[in-house]
Amino acid sequence: MSLANYQRVQTIAESPRNTEFRLVSQITGDMIAARDAGLKGSELVSALHRNREMWGAFSTACGTAGNALPDELRAGIISLALWVDRFTSEVITGREPIDELIAVNRLILEGLAPEQAAAA
Repeated sequence: MSLANYQRVQTIAESPRNTEFRLVSQITGDMIAARDAGLKGSELVSALHRNREMWGAFSTACGTAGNALPDELRAGIISLALWVDRFTSEVITGREPIDELIAVNRLILEGLAPEQAAAA
């Protein structure tokens, strides 16, 4: 089995929570790499765009009828998504550093961490 086939099967077999963890990890890693490369302001647009899209998708999912998450958690995610959207504009214009967006994503990663990693 090729690596690509293995990765495809792994993606199909993973839980939605693990998929979210993987996505947030990848996007956060991209933002960290951009920051560590010394990019600032509008140079961060590529990394920030993916983050903004991800948070928009989370917000949309939380606003969808039939979402099984508790109302308070859904409202919190929607509020965070709105903050991410506004704060991203501040980062792009150079008024704020990217660090707070990275910190928020890291907190989300802690909450999404797979069970065995969270127990360690």
